[in-house]
Amino acid sequence: MTTTADDLVTLVRGFNPKTNEALIRAAYSYGERMHEGQTRHSGEPYFTHPVAVAAILAEQQLDDATIITALLHDTIEDTPASYGEVLELFGKDVAELVDGVTKLTNLQLNSSETKQAENFRKLFMAMSKDLRVILVKLSDRLHNMRTIKAMRPDKQVQKARETMDIYAPLAGRMGMQWMREELEDLAFRVLNPEARQSIIRRFIRLQKETGDVVERITADMRKELAAAGLNAEILGRAKKPYSIWRKMEEKEQSFSRLSDIFGFRIITDSEEDCYRALGVIHRRWRAVPGRFKDYISQPKINGYRSIHTTVSGRDGKRVEVQIRTRQMHDVAETGVAAHWSYRDGVRSKNPFAVDPVKWVSQLTEQFDGEDDHQNFLEAVKLEMYADKVFCFTPKGEVIKLPRGATPIDFAYAIHTRIGSACVGAKVDGIRAPLWTRVKNGQSVEIITAEGQTPQATWLDIATTGKAKTAIRRALRSVDRARFVKLGRELARSAFEHVGKKATDKVLATAARAMRVGDVDDLLEQLGSAEITGREVVSAVYPGLAKVTGDEVDQKRAVIGLELGQSFDRAPCCEPLPGERIVGITFRGRGVTLHAIDCDRLSAYEDQPERWLDLRWHDGSHPAVYGVTIDITVANDKGVLGRICSLIGEAGANIADLRFVERKPDYFRVLINAELRDVMQLHSLMLTLEAENNVAAISRFRDVEADISDVVEKVL
Repeated sequence: MTTTADDLVTLVRGFNPKTNEALIRAAYSYGERMHEGQTRHSGEPYFTHPVAVAAILAEQQLDDATIITALLHDTIEDTPASYGEVLELFGKDVAELVDGVTKLTNLQLNSSETKQAENFRKLFMAMSKDLRVILVKLSDRLHNMRTIKAMRPDKQVQKARETMDIYAPLAGRMGMQWMREELEDLAFRVLNPEARQSIIRRFIRLQKETGDVVERITADMRKELAAAGLNAEILGRAKKPYSIWRKMEEKEQSFSRLSDIFGFRIITDSEEDCYRALGVIHRRWRAVPGRFKDYISQPKINGYRSIHTTVSGRDGKRVEVQIRTRQMHDVAETGVAAHWSYRDGVRSKNPFAVDPVKWVSQLTEQFDGEDDHQNFLEAVKLEMYADKVFCFTPKGEVIKLPRGATPIDFAYAIHTRIGSACVGAKVDGIRAPLWTRVKNGQSVEIITAEGQTPQATWLDIATTGKAKTAIRRALRSVDRARFVKLGRELARSAFEHVGKKATDKVLATAARAMRVGDVDDLLEQLGSAEITGREVVSAVYPGLAKVTGDEVDQKRAVIGLELGQSFDRAPCCEPLPGERIVGITFRGRGVTLHAIDCDRLSAYEDQPERWLDLRWHDGSHPAVYGVTIDITVANDKGVLGRICSLIGEAGANIADLRFVERKPDYFRVLINAELRDVMQLHSLMLTLEAENNVAAISRFRDVEADISDVVEKVL
């Protein structure tokens, strides 16, 4: 059943009587109109999805801007709507949120490692700008997972894996535990349906054998707390199938031997009552040693506060009990989303809701110093998804570390200088090896010595991104000079092997293309065997490798045309395969392709009926698509010949060459080269830019080309 505009407004008005109903209705109407005619995989109207996402956010009692963003989050990407139009109709706040969600939608977080690292950086940038972008994206993923059965089986697995690896842990890191659990369970249903069904069947059997355990224990707790004069709400439930499966895997136990498969929450009126309730529970039931955590006195970084304890209940069964106040419970349910929550039309002033700006800055401060993609991803996954343990310095200060951390991590968490000078450690007053795994509540003392430097073996001992980054940086600085010298010799040999010279400009171009900092950074990585000479050469001269495989037929190079419909490329922007394109129809001439960012498209803004949504066919195209390169070179003997040779070596053909400027010391020339795609263009321009005699190079676009097209609309 589709949620109507009235239903959504009623839902929002329930927690925010001061809501801007007119703006929500306008966004609903606008989104419905933009998505008209579009359908989901299930065959339902596409707009049912944005409405469902808005309802999920409304259930979290979020602000109007976030809910309106949910209604519009796919308009800029998938409809004729534009950022400017959304800005004009709904204001800057909503327009920037919609634009942020659109950019996140295009990130492929499960792609290749290098690309994944870049996209994670973009993800954190979007989060630092406005965390509500992530709240919309998480709700978008939740609804997609709820309706995933309509997708192809292979797509279901891909989305479920991405959800399990990225979105579910991210929801948990943001304190939205209910969403994490549901996302995990929905993904688990796709990835391992047999295991999930097995756990559900065992639950049903257990319930038949023992009756409703949750109801009995809840009644016992209610009775005990009432006898102690405590006013508290008690919530009990069986844990989600995936949570149980994960415990079975971690502890290598069968379902029958698993203990805490039931969880209970006691919600009190005050923090004092939380500790009184803990005393009542521990007096009535036996506490399980090592299973007590006080997140009220030591909150998690995402604002989560609660007391956790595990006790032995009826029949020796263990149950987990969480004790918290109502305000703590709100944050435990919504995490950082509590920052934007509304109650009776007023922004929530929950004292336990973390400041999103502070939270993101704490989350990202360690990532800025890591340039290597693989190391960056390692740091992200360690810091984003690891559970925490709390240890103490000899002075009683608390240090938060990921589970599995060692004294090395502890030392670097205090200060990089202490970490680098570490020679030993005492855990609870006893000397312990540096590879010891520290536990909750332990006191750790770091022993340092002057002149000590980080050892390479520490990389295998450390677990935190901060420690590993600092160790690598220290090791690198010690050997940097030696590696740079060796790298320069390796670079000279690698380039000579293909008939080229490893000049400073060539190496600078390679460093920029490989995103490794400056030339010395490149040579250092080459000398330390982190990269190979072949990779450096390929970064500058990728055209030396031949393209193999079947080529795409030029007549069917574009997808989206009607049968028999011809096309040509606009001379103003000369779009290449691999670029986003649109088609403009002309009577008697078929379709003209334009790059999506072509300035000439503004001439057709008032004729939307002539626009076609097109894209290039995937695969290898023949090198027949001319594109013009504007290049300025030194007026020296043989320069132009070398330029032409480089173009030929890159697998391109020169179709035309025109001098536009001649000076005594340089000349400017327009070269029309026939290429396969935009990647070949980028590679060719990178190769040419590396030449010492090339002063400037750019892609040439002639806005005045074939101007007669613009006036054809009056014929």
